Amino acid sequence: MVLTHAQQQIDIRLAQDDDRRQLANLVHFGNRVHRHLDWRPPLDWIGYQPYLVAMQNGRIRAALVCPPGPPGAAWIRLFAVDDFEISADEAWEHLWPLAYDYLRGTTVAAMPLQEWFRRLLLKTGFTQTGQVNMLLWNSQTALPPIRRTGYTIRPMRLSDLPAVQAIDAAAFEPIWQQSQEMLEAAFRQAAIATVAEKQDSPVGYQISTAGVGGGHLARLAIHPDAQQRGIGYALVHNLLTRFNRQGTLQVTVNTQDSNFSSLALYKKAGFHLTGESFPVFQINLD
Repeated sequence: MVLTHAQQQIDIRLAQDDDRRQLANLVHFGNRVHRHLDWRPPLDWIGYQPYLVAMQNGRIRAALVCPPGPPGAAWIRLFAVDDFEISADEAWEHLWPLAYDYLRGTTVAAMPLQEWFRRLLLKTGFTQTGQVNMLLWNSQTALPPIRRTGYTIRPMRLSDLPAVQAIDAAAFEPIWQQSQEMLEAAFRQAAIATVAEKQDSPVGYQISTAGVGGGHLARLAIHPDAQQRGIGYALVHNLLTRFNRQGTLQVTVNTQDSNFSSLALYKKAGFHLTGESFPVFQINLD
């Protein structure tokens, strides 16, 4: 697709492997950059569509990345602009219609952390559907004892991922589900990953990461058929106990403000709301 801007031609096309260096510069040095909180860096999405770039004078001036996954749902994983040459509004007006064509029939979501991107989403027809709240646990918090569940908690294995993905798909609505590919990326980055199982059949899992600032419970899911049995708390209790033994001073977790069962679970474990939250915007491209 070719457009004109300030007497200069703008080419809109799909990203290619040869674009990696320019895209890396755009992501790291662009004036306006929205990056999704993701298991994969932006350049790893090259080859997944739509991954659109706006070219001007042979240079990439903007990029929009929002490939579906799972089917029927997509997150805006990157929108980056070098707005010395083209404004964020102009770049969005060029790129979004082509992304729309790829994503018809899909619910698209974004978690805007900057006001300029929030404004663009509202202008396009996105609406805020909720928010994700951050909670914090510190190592001085006493953990209530767990009750016997009849399920065994063990380290997750790579071979568990098909069962883990099935649990994930059953536990979450599409926009919050993770593909097996994404779960594998999460597993490979995990500090602690465990499953709860009975007779070699997993019914729940958690994946957590660790960094300089402490631990983070990144993913927790229990199959609906096994909920309300204390399995979620058993996984969290096991996780926090292991972090505590490693000398981790604090652990964070994020959950939707409408996920009352998760909020109750984390409150039971001693997590408290930090006051930090991230808005969630969605649009249905029927």
